[in-house]
Amino acid sequence: MSEQHALRHITATRYVMPLREGGSLPGLVEADDDGLYVVKFRGAGQGSGALVAELVVGELARAIGLPVPELVFIDIDPVLGRSEPDGEVQALIQASAGLNLACDFLPGALPFDGAMAAQVDPALASAIVWFDAYVTNIDRTARNTNMLWWHRSLQVIDHGAALYVMHAWEGYEARIASPFAAIRDHVLLARATDIAAADRTYGPLITSELIDYVTGLVPASWWPLGQRWQHPEQVRDAMRHYLIARISGPRAFVVEGERAHAALL
Repeated sequence: MSEQHALRHITATRYVMPLREGGSLPGLVEADDDGLYVVKFRGAGQGSGALVAELVVGELARAIGLPVPELVFIDIDPVLGRSEPDGEVQALIQASAGLNLACDFLPGALPFDGAMAAQVDPALASAIVWFDAYVTNIDRTARNTNMLWWHRSLQVIDHGAALYVMHAWEGYEARIASPFAAIRDHVLLARATDIAAADRTYGPLITSELIDYVTGLVPASWWPLGQRWQHPEQVRDAMRHYLIARISGPRAFVVEGERAHAALL
């Protein structure tokens, strides 16, 4: 398990180029530490909730030892977009002035393709499938794997579509024990030969203290209130409750993952 750490806080100094592979139009920027980062803009169409999911899920994954590029807080000055000829990009940077989230850019990394699944160690595949089922990540399919090959190792990225509960808080308590049937579409499911073993290994690592820590990283202004909540603290408490209760069991998502894997045989 990785040690808990405060996210670094950097400032963008140059907008390099838009990355148009995803629908949220992330951007490649240079920062004041001379590094390159992929920024997930707060002003994108998915809103700040996608940044919450990216931060909470990404740091949970890192803390239990899954391979995730470093996440950082990054300040964006709207003047960075002045030299960008695309009006959509200019508007996005303007709407995202202030604090955003970014991940380390991995030079030379190759997009993971479903045909590469046979190269993934079954224990790692089982861990990733198990974790994605826990956090209800619907976006790790053959169509959109959200993984990279870098230095002959797998890196998991882009968790903004996880934690769907943020989009539907009404009655969420009844959905805590959801088996997450969408795991049947996971690109690594065929290689996930022992999801139960992954549960025994990684389940105990996701403690209430860890969940308190990662949800506490989220800036108050990022929590989407929706129609149910009046204060960011209420959303944070609900997320804590959801994540703790889901890992406390019974873990129907483990049974569903094993069933979905067996159905492929």
